[in-house]
Amino acid sequence: MAQHMSQDGVPAVFRVPRASTVDLIARELRNAIYSGALGVGTQLGEKEIAQQMGVSRSPLREAAQRLVQEGLLTATPGRGLRVSTITGGQINDLYAARTAVESEAVRLLIKNNDPEAFSAIESALEKLVKASRGRDPRTIGDSDLDFHWALVDATGSQRLRRYMSTLVLETRIASFSVSKGYVVRRDVAASHETILEAIRGGDVEAGVEAVAALMDEAVARLTGLESGTLDVETVEEPHHTGAIALEPLTPH
Repeated sequence: MAQHMSQDGVPAVFRVPRASTVDLIARELRNAIYSGALGVGTQLGEKEIAQQMGVSRSPLREAAQRLVQEGLLTATPGRGLRVSTITGGQINDLYAARTAVESEAVRLLIKNNDPEAFSAIESALEKLVKASRGRDPRTIGDSDLDFHWALVDATGSQRLRRYMSTLVLETRIASFSVSKGYVVRRDVAASHETILEAIRGGDVEAGVEAVAALMDEAVARLTGLESGTLDVETVEEPHHTGAIALEPLTPH
């Protein structure tokens, strides 16, 4: 792209575009899927959602197609769009991707050795530890995912952040897709502490192993392969079964 110059020869600063209506709709749909307002398997009534959000159907279609490309929505010929479900072998694939992204995050964090990055991850861990003392599954689950997002975000890698933003949403979908309900482990903070300790100690191998072990445990739990008695909290009805409730879209 050619660089525009101002009259005094100084490179002109490009104007940062405002978020488009399509961007805002896509963000709202992602948030609704993450929160469960759009439950897994929910059919998207284009007319209904457009009316609730106060937008026309054209930008809604475009935004929905973005989520189809991200795997968050599924298009079925003749039946329209529905929120995706993630079960069985898809769970293994999802967590293999997360293992790859988060292991690379560990490597980058150790390589960069940035105290501010470590501090951000430590703050996320403290919130997870606090949430784990309670008995609200959604709060624990949110804090868990916030930790993993902080781990990747702290690397400063835009690509890893982009990949992780979708993986976080897919992880929530997988949790909502489990037939026994939305289940979280209350003792999960200890394994997260192991990851942070390895990063602070500059031990790549230990950090990568801790990430892999955590992901393997999650797969076992979500696929019903985990044995033994677990300290868990469960929401039996994780998603909304009534009318879809979305806030009217207010462009910023």
